[in-house]
Amino acid sequence: MPVLLLLLVFCAPLLTCADRTAVTVVEIQALTSFKLNLHDPVGALDGWDPTSPAAPCDWRGVACMNGRVTELRLPRLQLGGRLSDRLSELRMLRKISLRSNNLNGTVPSSLSKCTLLRSLFLQENSFTGNLPTEIANLTGLQILNVALNRLSGSIPGLLPLGLKALDLSSNAFSGEIPSSLANLYQLQLINLSYNQLSGEIPASLGELQQLQYLWLDHNLLGGTLPSALANCSALLHLSVDGNALTGVIPSAISALPRLQVMSLSQNNFTGSIPASVFCNGSVHAPSLRIVHLSFNGFVDFVGPETSTCISVLQVLDIQHNRIRGTFPLWLTDVTTLTVLDVSNNALFGEVPPQIGNLFKLEVLKMANNSFTGTIPVELKKCGFLSVVDFEGNEFGGEVPSFLGDVTGLKVLSLGGNHFSGSVPVSFGNLSYLEMLSLWGNRLTGSMPEMIMSLNNLTILDLSGNKFTGQVYASIGNLNKLTVLNLSGNGFSGKIPSSLGNLFKLTTLDLSKQNLSGELPLELSGLPSLQVVALQENKLSGDVPEGFSSLTSLQYVNLSSNAFSGSIPENYGFLRSLLVLSLSGNDITGAIPSEIGNCSGIEILELGSNSLVGRIPADLSRLTFLRVLDLSGNNLTGDLPEEISKCSGLTTLLVDHNHLSGDIPGSLWNLANLTMLDLSANNLSGKIPNNLSMISGLVFLNVSGNNLDGEIPPTLGSRFSNPDVFTDNPGLCGKPLDTKCEDINNGKDRKKMIVLVVVVACGAFVLVLFCCFYVFSLLRWRKRLKRGVSGEKKKSPARASSGTSGGRSSSESGGPKLVMFNTKVTLAETIEATRQFDEENVLSRTRYGLVFKACYNDGMVLSIRRLQDGSLDENMFRKEAESLGKVKHRNLTVLRGYYAGPPDMRLLVYDYMPNGNLATLLQEASHQDGHVLNWPMRHLIALGIARGLGFLHQSSMVHGNV
Repeated sequence: MPVLLLLLVFCAPLLTCADRTAVTVVEIQALTSFKLNLHDPVGALDGWDPTSPAAPCDWRGVACMNGRVTELRLPRLQLGGRLSDRLSELRMLRKISLRSNNLNGTVPSSLSKCTLLRSLFLQENSFTGNLPTEIANLTGLQILNVALNRLSGSIPGLLPLGLKALDLSSNAFSGEIPSSLANLYQLQLINLSYNQLSGEIPASLGELQQLQYLWLDHNLLGGTLPSALANCSALLHLSVDGNALTGVIPSAISALPRLQVMSLSQNNFTGSIPASVFCNGSVHAPSLRIVHLSFNGFVDFVGPETSTCISVLQVLDIQHNRIRGTFPLWLTDVTTLTVLDVSNNALFGEVPPQIGNLFKLEVLKMANNSFTGTIPVELKKCGFLSVVDFEGNEFGGEVPSFLGDVTGLKVLSLGGNHFSGSVPVSFGNLSYLEMLSLWGNRLTGSMPEMIMSLNNLTILDLSGNKFTGQVYASIGNLNKLTVLNLSGNGFSGKIPSSLGNLFKLTTLDLSKQNLSGELPLELSGLPSLQVVALQENKLSGDVPEGFSSLTSLQYVNLSSNAFSGSIPENYGFLRSLLVLSLSGNDITGAIPSEIGNCSGIEILELGSNSLVGRIPADLSRLTFLRVLDLSGNNLTGDLPEEISKCSGLTTLLVDHNHLSGDIPGSLWNLANLTMLDLSANNLSGKIPNNLSMISGLVFLNVSGNNLDGEIPPTLGSRFSNPDVFTDNPGLCGKPLDTKCEDINNGKDRKKMIVLVVVVACGAFVLVLFCCFYVFSLLRWRKRLKRGVSGEKKKSPARASSGTSGGRSSSESGGPKLVMFNTKVTLAETIEATRQFDEENVLSRTRYGLVFKACYNDGMVLSIRRLQDGSLDENMFRKEAESLGKVKHRNLTVLRGYYAGPPDMRLLVYDYMPNGNLATLLQEASHQDGHVLNWPMRHLIALGIARGLGFLHQSSMVHGNV
């Protein structure tokens, strides 16, 4: 017996060692299986070597205690795939952290076998399915975080009783919040935000005495906010934003002794905001610091019961409610406020000067109320202000100049008031200002020059005022601008080309002014531009083709100007375009079928131009089209049947064109149509009966066509005004006075009359033909007898001159400087080039030198002097005359030429002040491409290609380009 006992004592360590080795092998195999199930794109687990002596404890992300795996930590490694069930063989695991990867599949129920697990972090992956109910077996689990996955189904009614933190946010859980959560008495954090939970908030949650954070934002919760939550004495943060909660806020909740943040925005709360939100009336020290109650239905405040207001409130957001009355004076005693937002309510009266007591204010928003009077000067005591928003009120007088002394301002919004006068010069001190909004006032004078020095501006809105004069070129210095809105003023003159320096600009609105001239080419080089609104000006020139390079464009409105030319075909590249409005211009040519490539377009307005040709059937590819206006043009052909494929169309206007054919019966497929105007065309046939099936149609006009037959009775009863059917000779039935029986009888009579007229005309033509035949026969016989008396004399040939409109440098027959338009002499040209001085040389080519010629009247031309003797005089004259007739927008115009002794050959061109492309490209290489960005280079390449294309089409020979 003692011997046996001795053997057991001796072998015990060996048995323990053997068991440990066997367990280690099992854990290595489990982790290896886990690895093989995963996709590891960055090779994060390549170092997991089973043959390592310390394996698996020396593997990345694996922690051990006494040779057993206790932690698996592999966050943010881009791991993908499913979790292996063999993880459950790691029986000593205390912590699993696999967050922020690309793991998918379901959460393995086998994890419930890891009974020692304390923390499970699986957030920010792509897990699907239900949360396994077996997870309740993890009795020691304290933290469960599966946020930001795709889990669905109900929240399990049974969860580990030891949980302290439960985060199921940003999934797709549905159903009600289990009241059994109240059994998890150690819970300190509950986050169920951003799911699809419904029902009411369980009152039993009030039993959780250790709960500090309760986040239920953006679900479908209804009912009231349970007053029982006031029993959660440890609560620090309560947030239920974005639900459908109703009723009032229990004052006991906002009086909780430790509550610091209460966020109840975007619900349907009503009644009064309790005084405990603003001031502490309990024996406890005040704790509430941040309150968000915006987008509800509160109607007033409840003020403090005593004259003193003890508060530590820093943020009060009560925007978008129905609070009515004057600004509460007691609120100015909450001197700890840093953010105050009372915008979009029904407050009125004057802003009290005591607002200056809120000296810690950083953000003050009082927009869209009915405040009157002036902005109190005491506001400048609030020296920390960075945001001031008084938009949409009824303030009057001059714009407060003291605001220019609040030099830390980043946002200043005073639009939508009754301010008058000019912009204060002191605003030039606001060097940190990023947004200045003065829209919708009565401000006058020229463009505020001091604003041009505010280099941090990103948004400038001066619209809807009475500013006049020109838009300063110095606006191009505001190179951080993203939004520029000067619309609805009286600015005149040309749009400055310096706008091309605003490379961050996304919105440009210069509409409803007196601006004139052509659009600067530089606008086509703004790569971020999304909105261009230039309607209702006096702008001219061709429709800007360069916009086709701005692939971010979503809104283009050039209507009610004097643009000409055709619609560029390459607008079809604007795949992001939502609105294209070119109505009310002088645009000619056909509607390019390439517009059908703008697949996202919703509004296409081309009315009141001079467009010709047919309506392209390709427009049917605009599946999101809601408004199509082609009225007031010269379009021909029929209305395409395919237009009915634009199922979202609400407005179709093709009136006042020359369309023919029948009204397509397929129009009834446009179920959303509300306006249909086909008037003043040449349409024929009958009105389709099925038009009456468009239930939402409220406006119809088919007058001024050649329609016939009976008006469909249901359509005639819906549109009882006869004017919408008039001027169709063959149309009958209500609401017209013409009866269909009268029309039919009239048709029979007309047929008889036409038959008689045709017979009579035929007889007359036959008699006329016989008379002509007899007359011709007699005349031929008479001429045959006389014979030919002699020959006609030829008139002497006259030398043609291609330069009759030109002016020569000599009145004698000597060499001439031939100018096609301008009156310039050779002597003036030699003087303008300073005797062809070397300092006037612009460029040197293999064909000669180009000189700059500055004439006494200020005119500047380019003179190309070819190498002496390079061309025969007659050959040179012939080619120069030919070149003088070449006219194209992308070719430099030849203005004149000279050919004379001693073998001097001159070509006269327009002076190009911006230099040549090579110079610009060199500048761009030294300025990070800012001189010529890619949209501008694309535009230049298109222009060169069109110029070359024209030369080739005209059979012109050119040298190297």
